[in-house]
Amino acid sequence: MTTLRNFALLAAAVLARVEALEAADWAAAEASAKTALAKMSQQDKISIVTGIGWDKGPCVGNTAAINSINYPQLCLQDGPLGIRFGTGSTAFTPGVQAASTWDTELMRQRGEYLGAEAKGCGIHVLLGPVAGALGKIPHGGRNWEGFGTDPYLAGIAMAETIEGLQSAGVQACAKHYIVNEQELNRETISSDVDDRTMHELYLWPFADAVHANVASVMCSYNKINGSWGCENDHAQNGLLKKELGFKGYVVSDWNAQHTTDGAANNGMDMTMPGSDYNGNNVLWGPQLSNAVNSNRVSRDRLDDMAKRILTSWYLLGQNSGYPNININANVQGNHKENVRAVARDGIVLLKNDEGVLPLKKPGKVALVGSAASVNSAGPNACVDKGCNTGALGMGWGSGSVNYPYFVAPYDALKTRAQADGTTLSLHNSDSTNGVSGVVSGADVAIVVITADSGEGYITVEGHAGDRNHLDPWHDGNALVKAVAAANKNTIVVVHSTGPIILETILATEGVKAVVWAGLPSQENGNALVDVLYGLTSPSGKLVYSIAKRPEDYGTAPSKGSNDKFTEGLFVDYRHFDNAKIEPRYEFGFGLSYTEFTYADLSVTSTVTAGPASGETIPGGAADLWETVATVTASITNSGEVEGAEVAQLYITLPSAAPSTPPKQLRGFAKLKLEPGASGVATFNLRRRDLSYWDAGRGQWVVPAGEFTVSVGASSRDVRLTGSLTA
Repeated sequence: MTTLRNFALLAAAVLARVEALEAADWAAAEASAKTALAKMSQQDKISIVTGIGWDKGPCVGNTAAINSINYPQLCLQDGPLGIRFGTGSTAFTPGVQAASTWDTELMRQRGEYLGAEAKGCGIHVLLGPVAGALGKIPHGGRNWEGFGTDPYLAGIAMAETIEGLQSAGVQACAKHYIVNEQELNRETISSDVDDRTMHELYLWPFADAVHANVASVMCSYNKINGSWGCENDHAQNGLLKKELGFKGYVVSDWNAQHTTDGAANNGMDMTMPGSDYNGNNVLWGPQLSNAVNSNRVSRDRLDDMAKRILTSWYLLGQNSGYPNININANVQGNHKENVRAVARDGIVLLKNDEGVLPLKKPGKVALVGSAASVNSAGPNACVDKGCNTGALGMGWGSGSVNYPYFVAPYDALKTRAQADGTTLSLHNSDSTNGVSGVVSGADVAIVVITADSGEGYITVEGHAGDRNHLDPWHDGNALVKAVAAANKNTIVVVHSTGPIILETILATEGVKAVVWAGLPSQENGNALVDVLYGLTSPSGKLVYSIAKRPEDYGTAPSKGSNDKFTEGLFVDYRHFDNAKIEPRYEFGFGLSYTEFTYADLSVTSTVTAGPASGETIPGGAADLWETVATVTASITNSGEVEGAEVAQLYITLPSAAPSTPPKQLRGFAKLKLEPGASGVATFNLRRRDLSYWDAGRGQWVVPAGEFTVSVGASSRDVRLTGSLTA
């Protein structure tokens, strides 16, 4: 216990030093902002908070230069996976693929490369990463932009991405704040959420973002409990700025502002793009000046808006030597290496009967499906990726980018087949006509199917953002059945923005393997070949559950004026566990070409029951971020090939925490191991990880009693159990 206490004291001291340095950085930036503010006229302050209007500058969002303080025209540009409209930039993998790797090093590198490219283009604010939608609705159009359905995993991914991105000197913008869970009626619907659910699910990853010192947060289109997101005092002032201690600024989603005074007085700090998409409906600019002059908005509030924007600018060092804006600069460098690594390590192997994978120089391979080849009109033929034609690498909408190149499955398989002396035949269609002649006699038949989604301003094949159903598109079930009827070694590859129902495919005789390849962006085919041929053992894990029936999720897009969030905390695996519903493939599931054994669970703890306390730092009460328990387990590669295992830690709270999910993810560690090698998975539990939100007290509270500690290979494949007591 003495050693543990010393460790806890040391960890607390290190954390305190880090927090002191971060506080000093914010304090220094704020001091510089106050000095600059004193030199600015009221018109300067109005200009710094008001976009110049849609399509009136080089970026998707722009503010005017402020000559009095040498402040440049600010450039805000989409988005979460690269430079939208750029011609010399990388098409990074979407957030959902990065999360599926469960690899924090790859997540951080992805953020670093995103930042390097944005800075190289002179972009001051990159509009990402995405923590909302969290994905409570499997049909949700923009779920693919975020990091899956678990707030803990999403929070870690947000922090890694933000810290990586901002290390390049670029402002990150955490979006869309908050409870922005569907595209249907997104600009009118009210997301009605209780206080506990808000804190434990939807606010959780934004707390991680704020703790990572994110420079800006984008408020969302939807209403929150009846009040517009960008004019919601509780969400913006109460939760974000006061409770989480957010020191940066809140920028509107594009044209998400509704009033002049309400937005200003209730916490929004910058309006974008400054007008509607027709150049009309200007709500700040002269209107804000009039509101300030008539005392409807105080001069102190205007100063606070401008100061917050300037503080983030100084915090990232953008006041000195920042590149000029050039969206089309060639900034790719070696960044495709991260794309391929994330695309590859985010692939989840769901089924592998009779060891059909990995492939070993087969004599003949048949490849089937329109998604096997690049769109014949070109990979960027559809504006903002608004089609599902050819191979799929990302969803559609403002979160998409242009591909600098695209390697489709056929491209990469053709290269491999030539090297191996393999005959490769192609049926580049989703029609079942003639498919048997192509696949008969092949050693394996690979059929590629898709499901797509995106932002609601584009409708693709009848899907207005959100998916209408959870089936494969283009009658993928029938295509798989036709292939498997003619070839008993059929491998199904799924490229999808979210879960689909696989029951028909899994019940089809001859389907030996299912490879969930997700959204691999420009390295689509290369990543697939890496896994199919065993150049790497698959190590991705699902970041959502795959159900047997759509209704098993218990959620769907709301068609009314309100989405009441009646499911509360019970979303995805929390719901499946609580309702005792068996998923087809559970959250955290993923097979490998090797095997892993778990042993030697150790739990040490200094946690005490009671509410959080301490001063407010970025992210909330200071002691929420302190390590109060450590769990370790030994993981051994007991198979015959090198591989990586994602060990996952789930916590069950004591009964003193009412109506709590049976288990919740609170740690993960990815270990890369040679055959026979062992490694230690270490999970450091913060106080917040062992707390629940007591809505009555308005505090995070560690409940008294015994916590169950579960470590395993998925949310349902628990290998080791232990406990700790508060």
